Amino acid sequence: MADSPRTMRNLELVGGTIALDFANTGERFYGRAVGVERLVRYEDLVTFGVRTGLLGEERAERLLEEARRRPADAEAVVARARTLRDTLYTLFAQVAHEGRADAESIEVLNSFLAEGLRYRRLEPDERCCGWTWSAGDEPLAQMLWPIANSAAELLVEGELERIKLCNNESCAWLFLDVSRNRSRRWCDMKDCGNRAKARRHYARKRGAE
Repeated sequence: MADSPRTMRNLELVGGTIALDFANTGERFYGRAVGVERLVRYEDLVTFGVRTGLLGEERAERLLEEARRRPADAEAVVARARTLRDTLYTLFAQVAHEGRADAESIEVLNSFLAEGLRYRRLEPDERCCGWTWSAGDEPLAQMLWPIANSAAELLVEGELERIKLCNNESCAWLFLDVSRNRSRRWCDMKDCGNRAKARRHYARKRGAE
């Protein structure tokens, strides 16, 4: 999104949904991986979980302790998280371009959804009851299930024409356009939008000269 590197701690969350924010954690340029990898350690995944509200501070600390006890398992979860992230980017970039997604990517997402169903539970709430996610026997992977579920809900129930790619030629982040007339072009007007305005101003100035 910007010229300077972003980490999980300061990455802008502009996607509009957890699924799109997670897809944006990879440095992408229209499907091609570029730049640095942000999902390197299990701590990076936990940081994303805390920033997006998937995890509270107490649970996050417990997961970090578990990861320290089981480093090989934690590393395997990070590898799976990258697979999920890259699949989501591919899926939603295809939807933004063509209004559809390929069957192979959908099957990968289905595999995460099937695993997550084992840990989805109803719990009482103020209205009646709601969905929650238990740690189950794969506590280190527990953040992957709601991310996959968020993606599925957007694909099945969302307005697909509102899923867009940033128009900044050096960005290509995904976002959900919730503007009334569906005219949003940038993932973030303060960043990519202002960069585009600055380039147009420079071009006009050079033309005038």
